[in-house]
Amino acid sequence: MNPVLYSFRRCPYAMRARLALQVSGCRVELREVVLRDKPDAFLAVSPSATVPCLVDQSTVIDESLDIMRWALQQNDPKGWLDMPEAGENWITRADGPFKHALDRTKYAIRYPDEDAATHRAAASDFLTELDAVLNPWLFEKPSLADFAILPFVRQFAYIDKPWFDEQPWPNVQLWLDTFLESPEFATIMHKYPQWKPHDPSVYFPN
Repeated sequence: MNPVLYSFRRCPYAMRARLALQVSGCRVELREVVLRDKPDAFLAVSPSATVPCLVDQSTVIDESLDIMRWALQQNDPKGWLDMPEAGENWITRADGPFKHALDRTKYAIRYPDEDAATHRAAASDFLTELDAVLNPWLFEKPSLADFAILPFVRQFAYIDKPWFDEQPWPNVQLWLDTFLESPEFATIMHKYPQWKPHDPSVYFPN
């Protein structure tokens, strides 16, 4: 029996989990969740009630990075786990301060007591640092860090894409464009209908 992945197409956390599953070739039963209408089967297994959530028999993996590592530890044909320790630091900063600033820029209406411009500047500082080290990847070859971070850079870029494209971040922009034009991105962004109990199984990668 294949593991089950509860996912949501546009969620950057779910995107990076699907990226690792795709590159590893670890096949899962994909259940597309609509966040405003979460199914009971999903809520019964996910401690956080957030996507992605992977269920492998009695094991539940409820964090996207843990799902990435789970998949790559089974099969890592492109060597994504073979990266310097600095990669973990980049991921931590992206998941922490950068995502904090991203949310308060993109969803400013949810944070009326905070200044969106200040948070956009903080996110921009992170991308300026990133731009200085990309060549064209964070390290000598693509790694877990690149694909753990790229979905969030995409999310930030599309808050205001014309503004993003005007920023002095040629390496970040090339890095993101390479990702967006890749067959891997096209595959993970395929649209699936909302999962409902008793639907025929859908598998990913297929």
